[in-house]
Amino acid sequence: MKIINFSDQNSIINQYLLEIRDVDYQKNRLLFRNNIQRIGEMEAYEISKTLHYKLKDIATPLGIAHINVPTESVVLATIFRAGLPFHNGFLNVYDHAENAFVSAYREYTDEEHHNVGIHVEYLATPSIDEKTLIIADPMLATGGSMELGYKAFLTRGIPKRIHVACVIATPEGINHIKKVFPEDKTTIWCAAIDPGLNEHKYIVPGFGDAGDLCYGGKL
Repeated sequence: MKIINFSDQNSIINQYLLEIRDVDYQKNRLLFRNNIQRIGEMEAYEISKTLHYKLKDIATPLGIAHINVPTESVVLATIFRAGLPFHNGFLNVYDHAENAFVSAYREYTDEEHHNVGIHVEYLATPSIDEKTLIIADPMLATGGSMELGYKAFLTRGIPKRIHVACVIATPEGINHIKKVFPEDKTTIWCAAIDPGLNEHKYIVPGFGDAGDLCYGGKL
């Protein structure tokens, strides 16, 4: 399984990542969401380089142009609610893609908030059979919500290629994806890989709860 970590290279993604980690910058939800979206756009562009292309002729006012264009059917999938601005970044690039949505959220199963369960409630997706599936979710922490989202999407077919896209991942989350996603057709894309999780299963140093920072706190 191939893992692309953009923090290993110099790009503007690092500037966006610096800003979304900044506790003062985070106070402006609009700017926070905008940077999540822009990282999505950058990752979407990089993923586009891996698609299959064919030459297409198009008439211009002055002649015929020959352009290589993607041939794959892409389904953009995300997990409510934190994934929405990230998803929008991908949709800005793949504007002809079909879209899939699932609600999967964490529920602590103990009073100390150390053990986390994942609950799935809602699914809306086209067929993903023999298509390129991009699952965009900002945080790959334990990998539990990504696994349940993926299994929900599999009820609508088997994709020929899978891209797991996130802003920040952990080694634990990556190892979980390696166990439950097909090795031969999955690639993980992330802006950074952080050292690990705290006792409440939040990424450290991370940047906090992506959903709350995008849309406000929840009960």
